[in-house]
Amino acid sequence: MTEDTNADIAVMVVDDHPMWRDGVARDLDAAGFRVVATADGVAAAGRRARATTPDVVLMDMHLPDGNGADATVAVLEASPQTRILVLSASAERNDVLDAIKAGATGYLVKSASAEELFDAVRATSAGQAVFTPGLAGLVLGEFRRMSTSPQPESDTRPTLTDRETEVLRLVAKGLSAKQIATRLTLSHRTVENHVQATLRKLQLANRVELTRYVIEKGL
Repeated sequence: MTEDTNADIAVMVVDDHPMWRDGVARDLDAAGFRVVATADGVAAAGRRARATTPDVVLMDMHLPDGNGADATVAVLEASPQTRILVLSASAERNDVLDAIKAGATGYLVKSASAEELFDAVRATSAGQAVFTPGLAGLVLGEFRRMSTSPQPESDTRPTLTDRETEVLRLVAKGLSAKQIATRLTLSHRTVENHVQATLRKLQLANRVELTRYVIEKGL
């Protein structure tokens, strides 16, 4: 992958440690990525995502005014097309699952090499889920557990059409409406109509809540 290709990817780095944050930003810049912003907390991440609309955000999990899950929600509300790649010292189960439930696309621990990080940023930008070895199994295991858990009798889940469910799953994977349209051979407008219909049926506000619904319901 050339530096010219990397330059097509706008990246924001969110971390409360200045030396680490600035070091990662410098490494990305040296590799040809376009670093458009850095932030040190949840509030700053939301503001700067709205101003710069990065393609990928590298997100720490432990921030002074919240956590990486909170910041992920803030970023996706400000810039719904942005993809979140967690880069954290923590590999704790709850941190990983909280990040994914909030809408993160992948999760790397900070012991990853520079090349592994660069590869992960490129893959995340392309809509792929990237995990440090071992963490993908944890996430899939949780999805499997939730999908096989009996639903409470009081669960009156709205009925979605097969197409709405198909679109919903692709939204949860982080695909844009344009990418979903291409995948399903539909028009962009048709995909947006399915998304809006699903939001109304489920009484949800945005794509982040749709993603959380898919994970919680094990769809």
